[in-house]
Amino acid sequence: MIEEKITDMNIGGVVIFTKSLFIFLLLDVYLKGSHAISSTEVEQHLEMGKKLLAAGQLAEALQHYHSAVDGDPHNYLTYFRRATVFLALGKSKSALPDLTKVIELKPDFTAARIQRGNVLLKQGKMDDAEKDFAAVLERGRNDEAYSQMNAIADLRGDIQEAYMLVEHGQLPAAVEILGKVIEKCPWDPNLHETRAECYIQMGEYYKAISDIRPTTSLRSDNRPAFYKMSDLYYKLGEAEESLIQIRECLKLDPDDKQCQPHYKKVKKLVKQINAAQEAKVNGQYDECLNKAKQFMKTEPDEEFYQLKGQSFLCHCHAKGGNIQEAMMMCNRLLNRDPDNIDALMDRGDAYLASEKWDEAINDFQRAANMEEGNRRAQEGIHRAQKLLKQSKKRDYYKILGVRRTARKKEILKAYRKLAAIWHPDKYDGDDKSKAEKMFIDIASAKEVLTDPEKRRKFDEGEDPLDPEQQQQGGGPFWHEGFNPFGGSGFKFKFNFN
Repeated sequence: MIEEKITDMNIGGVVIFTKSLFIFLLLDVYLKGSHAISSTEVEQHLEMGKKLLAAGQLAEALQHYHSAVDGDPHNYLTYFRRATVFLALGKSKSALPDLTKVIELKPDFTAARIQRGNVLLKQGKMDDAEKDFAAVLERGRNDEAYSQMNAIADLRGDIQEAYMLVEHGQLPAAVEILGKVIEKCPWDPNLHETRAECYIQMGEYYKAISDIRPTTSLRSDNRPAFYKMSDLYYKLGEAEESLIQIRECLKLDPDDKQCQPHYKKVKKLVKQINAAQEAKVNGQYDECLNKAKQFMKTEPDEEFYQLKGQSFLCHCHAKGGNIQEAMMMCNRLLNRDPDNIDALMDRGDAYLASEKWDEAINDFQRAANMEEGNRRAQEGIHRAQKLLKQSKKRDYYKILGVRRTARKKEILKAYRKLAAIWHPDKYDGDDKSKAEKMFIDIASAKEVLTDPEKRRKFDEGEDPLDPEQQQQGGGPFWHEGFNPFGGSGFKFKFNFN
């Protein structure tokens, strides 16, 4: 398509526009003119901004000051008021350009000079701050500027002393001085990083993290800070929080050479720990043991994860019936961490399974003393005391000669073996009354230990076949006709109510 050409001959050459382009330019001029803000509207925005600022509605006030600046870009007061809102919002970086613009438009505006000097001082830019305060003092006496000039001189001396102390390894003294400096220069990332390094060397990782965290906003693209926080949380055993921080690093650069491998390791470890925890909660003790061993292998160097892994092994061995392994792991854990309440209670459970009632009571009592109101510890004491009392009476596990952790298959096998010996129809001895009593005990043991609910009660120290309960209608009784092996002779029949 051939466009009609418009030629402008008013300049030393020829400028050619297409007709469509010319129309577009005219439209653009019209639109810009239609959006121009009058001086009245600028004043309205300033007034609304002032009211919203007084009401504490900073974000809304900022929008009105944006409009005022756009409408009158040569009014120094609009920039100054917007800078005030930026500072109130904690956005010092955004405030500085506005304060600089104010000083360009009105060099003798003392309030802007002092405000900018204060911001620069908080950022640790003492030379630049000093220039602003000096410029104010050149115009006459100003108490605030004079005070800040003296403060800068003191701060320089404190910083020099702090770095000297760091160099000589006097870290607590350095930290104390840096704390005073940071009160005056809270937006200086160098000071926070220096104090964080002191804390790291002192082993106070949480305090180090508190100093590193603000540097992620004080420095742009501060990936090293996110990596450092992730590493510290990792060392503290907070793998989930470590994963959160390292992901922040990768948001800035998915291929960061330091953060990427660390992320893979932490992610793998968190997955394994969560799997071990899930198996533990669900009573899948073999799976719990496997996952615990996996994450201990993933991180063999950091003590916290080794202790955490041993804690899983202690608990899941105890609950899974591996008493010797449980005792070994719980003892190892308690040797390294004597105040580990969970390990004490897990060992208490292992002692119960080993029928060491007094030792179990001691462990649960220690745990209860360490954490008042601990329900598991209180229940453990009560259970151990009941089992101790019960041990002086009839013990169904001992009757069948099986461990307290024996499975149903083992219990039935033991029952059949003993029943074959003591069944009154099969007994070869002369003391038939002894055989009858033994067979009754064997049958009772089988009944209790193969019934999940009755076995649970017995394991908690309550005999479900206690004579007192039989008088109330519970327990077995004999009557003619019972013979599990068939044949003739004595005929017994159990009727379990």
